[in-house]
Amino acid sequence: MAVKGGRSDDALVSASQVRRALTLLMPELSDFWTRPLIDYAHAVYGEIERGGCAVRNDAMGRLQQLVACVALQSGADHEQANDAAKQIAELPVIQSGPHCFLMIDPDAFYTHLFSALGLSSHRRRWHIYFGCSTVKFIERGRKGPGFLATGAGTANIFGLSRKRMGSTNLCATGNSFSFRFECNDPVAETGAAALLKDALPSAAFPTAADAIIAGNKALWQRTFPPLLQLVQFDDRDVGDLVAEHFEDHDSWLSRRFIRQGNVAQKLLHAIEHLNNGPWAGWVRRTTDFFWGLGQGRIFPLRLDGNVLVSVNGSGFSVPFDPQHVAQALRERRLVPNLLMMAIVTSILPGVRLLGGSRQVIYLPLMRQIFTKALDPDHDHALLTAIRGDRQASMWGHRVLKPLHADPLCETEKSRHGLAIAAAYGQQPLELTAGDLSFFTGDPFWAHLCDELSRER
Repeated sequence: MAVKGGRSDDALVSASQVRRALTLLMPELSDFWTRPLIDYAHAVYGEIERGGCAVRNDAMGRLQQLVACVALQSGADHEQANDAAKQIAELPVIQSGPHCFLMIDPDAFYTHLFSALGLSSHRRRWHIYFGCSTVKFIERGRKGPGFLATGAGTANIFGLSRKRMGSTNLCATGNSFSFRFECNDPVAETGAAALLKDALPSAAFPTAADAIIAGNKALWQRTFPPLLQLVQFDDRDVGDLVAEHFEDHDSWLSRRFIRQGNVAQKLLHAIEHLNNGPWAGWVRRTTDFFWGLGQGRIFPLRLDGNVLVSVNGSGFSVPFDPQHVAQALRERRLVPNLLMMAIVTSILPGVRLLGGSRQVIYLPLMRQIFTKALDPDHDHALLTAIRGDRQASMWGHRVLKPLHADPLCETEKSRHGLAIAAAYGQQPLELTAGDLSFFTGDPFWAHLCDELSRER
């Protein structure tokens, strides 16, 4: 266990070093470390200074349509869906920290509590959350979307073998997924896991992401009051958003990204250049803008001339033009990568994303390489708008990370999630952030802290 300001046995850098680095990179944090968490949550969901232009207005309108669509799919009526769409334009903030986890998972639960704290302080009604579903069930150890710590043991959420969990992505079809909660401790079978089985839907779903989204809807309604509603979407929904852009010949993404401006190729060059400098590794060219999707998993693609081709020799290919890319997205043969997700949900519409230890670095870098790929003449208005943004990326995941806290126990004691959030909200940010283990145990952050300490 880490001690305050010290270093745990498995840490590569101390929590105090991370706080100094975070404050150097995000100077606004200097005002919040010793203040109550509610103050930081209020600021994160506060008024946003952002540039405006016609391209940005168009991108925001398309994002509003996505928000309204997913709200309707989750059971909202048309008036409520329009209200959610209105909020994203008035308060352009999306929680994008947790991957597509059940919200009762500790990392996800306390991040959603943090968002609820900030939103309720502004009397907002909609918690808008993007959960990345291109991930696999196992992230490290017995952690990941396929597992849940129940206090008495660890539950295998879908009862999958480790082989399947290590080779399948949450967004992939081809199997049937239902909540089973197989526990490694017999006591847990009649405890928390049994309670969850009663709370979650018993139906089978075509993807694990669909099951988790449905499960989160049920858990949210059970835990939070109707004053705050959850709107959640994943990479497939972002794929539909990208398709909306590409299907309109007059949209900026259709005109400039592939056709006239060739921004896509310039972006790839900018990534290569970035990885030859001090920020190497933070924005990796794992796949070019999209993942291929099939046979239960995603696979990387390379832009070869005017065609997206698989790098694994499977023969998969999609012509890199707006029409064919849009069609492949609609057919779920393609799914956007994180860079493309950031472009259509944050950079173009001017939305603040709230992320964790890696995102607070890679999102500003993505914004930087995106501007480098633009043409100062043809894209002048968009460049000016992007440069007018302030705090477009903020730390918002694992900001609240209580040591040894158990969401299942907390929600059983108090079914009112906002009451739990309010109790944590009075504690100072330095305390609520815990041991910062996701920073201190990360070799990228260890290297970054070392470079900053050397004033590089």
